[in-house]
Amino acid sequence: MAQPITPDQQPITDAPPSNQRGRLFRIYNHYRVVVSVILVALLFVDPINFDSRFRSMDYYQAGVVCYLAINGFVALIMLAGFQPKSRHITVSILMDILLLHGLLLTSTGITNGLANLVIVSVAAGNILTPTRIGTFYAALGAICSLGISAWSVLVFDDSADEIVRAGSLGILYFAAAFILQYISRRMLRSEALASSRARSIAELEQINRQIIQRMRTGILVLDRFARIRLANAAAEELLFGTGTEDSKLPSRGRNLPRPLRKGLDAWLKDPARRTEPFQATQTSPVVQANFTQLDQQRGDQILVFIDDMSRVTQQAQQMKLASLGRLTAGIAHEIRNPLGAISHASQLMNESPNLDEGDRKMLDIIERHSRRVNGIIENVLDLSRRRAADTDLIDVGQWLSAFRDDYLQTQSNEDQKSDDIVLRTERKLPLARFDVSQIEQVMVNLCDNGLRYSKQSVGERRIELYAGVTADGERAYVDVRDFGPGIAPEHRVSVFEPFFTTDKSGTGLGLYLARELCEANQAHLSLVEDNQPGCCFRITFAHHGRMI
Repeated sequence: MAQPITPDQQPITDAPPSNQRGRLFRIYNHYRVVVSVILVALLFVDPINFDSRFRSMDYYQAGVVCYLAINGFVALIMLAGFQPKSRHITVSILMDILLLHGLLLTSTGITNGLANLVIVSVAAGNILTPTRIGTFYAALGAICSLGISAWSVLVFDDSADEIVRAGSLGILYFAAAFILQYISRRMLRSEALASSRARSIAELEQINRQIIQRMRTGILVLDRFARIRLANAAAEELLFGTGTEDSKLPSRGRNLPRPLRKGLDAWLKDPARRTEPFQATQTSPVVQANFTQLDQQRGDQILVFIDDMSRVTQQAQQMKLASLGRLTAGIAHEIRNPLGAISHASQLMNESPNLDEGDRKMLDIIERHSRRVNGIIENVLDLSRRRAADTDLIDVGQWLSAFRDDYLQTQSNEDQKSDDIVLRTERKLPLARFDVSQIEQVMVNLCDNGLRYSKQSVGERRIELYAGVTADGERAYVDVRDFGPGIAPEHRVSVFEPFFTTDKSGTGLGLYLARELCEANQAHLSLVEDNQPGCCFRITFAHHGRMI
């Protein structure tokens, strides 16, 4: 298997990237256009003196005009969008060296100031292509300069100093070539390394962003005014009931939920104080917030970690159920057996023909409370024997419809009416992952309670089942609404506590057991306060991508 290439191991070329090479050549061509324009303009300054000093004025003028025409043409095609390749740049540099030496030959020889322009061309060639071809530019320039000086000495009887000057220029060509090649290669390598590390940092930043977005712990970054600067998907879900993996999070600029803002204010006053768990909304899970300064020196940003307490609750529940299992073993032996004897004795006494009406009422009380105690024991045993959730990916709409049909079939003939349970579902419900048997047990409990309280209040057994989608569009929920008297405001915080009940015949473990089963499936059972008659319990399922 191929090993990944680290930033320090990535290949580094000795030539600039094509886009950078194109920009550099465009700048060099602008320089050539300016130089050729100046050379043409100089033809009109003092042409009489030029004629007396230049060796071949006609050829010089033709060369200058051609140089301007070529450079102007190159500038126009590059302006039209032409991107020069390496071969085009090589031809241009070679043409410059040859044309400039041609102008030197037709003018006053190597002593002309145009010889300095050759140094610029050689230097530009070594910047644009810092390879062996750059050395060839210097060698070509040196050979041409020596050839022109030798021609001047032989034909025009110029001084031998021409050859010395040509040699000096040749040394300058090679010096410029070697120095610029070294500098260019170092710069290219440094730039390539910096670019490689910049890409690596960008990739790491993207990976970190993805990790933060997919963390189960909610993360918030607040400014000094307690405004949200950044929030990951878990924080969106835990605090606002929405979730997203986009970097442009919609929570930015939102106000903090009131319980979180109170916890932040308390922490700012006393950083050593630990905030209490809270619910951001009535349907959101219980969470714990921890605060810390993101920048200890400036202290203008606050990092907030939002932990879902359901995990801690599940661990505590496992420990509690382990202890409860040992306790229920003693309960079943020490209480259930004597309770069975009491119940059996009361049934035998009830068969006696010599009992008056008062005795029969007493026996009825004994049997009723015996059944209640037995129900409490059964519920506690169910808690201790609860198996781990065996989850499947379920279509909530189809499952809820099948559950309604099965539940109606379990009712007695006189109570079995299709109008008793009204079912409404939204289209395109997201899938949910849960244990069907355990959630059905929860639904049976909620439906039984709803039908019973509806009959007590309005005289008929009637509830509504509704399957919908959360605000983030990724999780399904099921509402069970009855038409009973509702739950008093002072009792709403206690409805899920064990052994709490307002029904004298109830055990107070039904809703507690229902919430425990929902938590085991990473679902959340909550009481919805919507100012509607009766009460509404909502089961919000976990995202179907989560594994139990």
